[in-house]
Amino acid sequence: MSDHHLHLHPHNDSGVAHPQAEYRPGLIEEYVEHAAAAGVTELGFTEHLYRCAEAAETLGRFWDGPGHPELSAHTEAFVEADRTLSLERYVDVVLAAKDGGLPVQLGLEIDFFPESIDAVLDLIEPYPWDFLIGSVHWIGPWAIDSSDVTWEFDRRGIDQAWSDYFELVEALAGSGTVDVLAHVDVCKKYGHRPDAEPIDMYAAVVEAAALTGTAVEVSSQGLRNPADEVYPSPRFLQMFHDAGVPITLASDGHTPAQAAWGHEEVVAAARAAGYVSRLSFDRRSRTVAPL
Repeated sequence: MSDHHLHLHPHNDSGVAHPQAEYRPGLIEEYVEHAAAAGVTELGFTEHLYRCAEAAETLGRFWDGPGHPELSAHTEAFVEADRTLSLERYVDVVLAAKDGGLPVQLGLEIDFFPESIDAVLDLIEPYPWDFLIGSVHWIGPWAIDSSDVTWEFDRRGIDQAWSDYFELVEALAGSGTVDVLAHVDVCKKYGHRPDAEPIDMYAAVVEAAALTGTAVEVSSQGLRNPADEVYPSPRFLQMFHDAGVPITLASDGHTPAQAAWGHEEVVAAARAAGYVSRLSFDRRSRTVAPL
């Protein structure tokens, strides 16, 4: 079994920044060992591109522009604290582990900004990625999954917030630029939900993913947050299945102890939706493996 969404550093919202590109000896081995204890023997690492210094110029000041100035200030400070990694060093560390025989794959999490996605693809093209995952964390300057700015749900309105979020997710799915959609309904992370599930919004994302051959991850991350639910929701995941969209399994872990966290729950959710297989990757080529 697999976990295709893992990070080698926690985020720096604690205010304590990690030294740039520091990967202590034995770190990846610890992820492998924790995952193996849960029956997971294939790991995909997916560092955020925005956290890498090499991406700063390409992404630009994406938090500038229309919107509440407090949202821009929050994102600017968050990114400044979190951008402590090196893309080159990250790739070298994961490839060394892979070449050394560890069951790991080299991935990257691309935070989707329509205005810079083409330049991002040019930036990352030279590297031997096994797979790419795409996610939406920002709507303009608003970090929609940050606990510090959840007040924007009240200011904007939940229905509008979800509409704005899913408009970007649909664009990401339709772009065909990544292999997998990550935590596709993360907008529910802190429990802000519309009165009824937005089936039309779901359908637009599902259709776009099906047309471009983009998979979706089944992630346990929501179980660690007030959403208290796997990403995507049971109804949403059922729609992906019915449209023939394949899946990966994910924890979105940021420490060794979180590797394969909630694995039994994501497998159960996938099976409940009708899935009997999941994807694996090698140099952007996918294979199907039993669930």
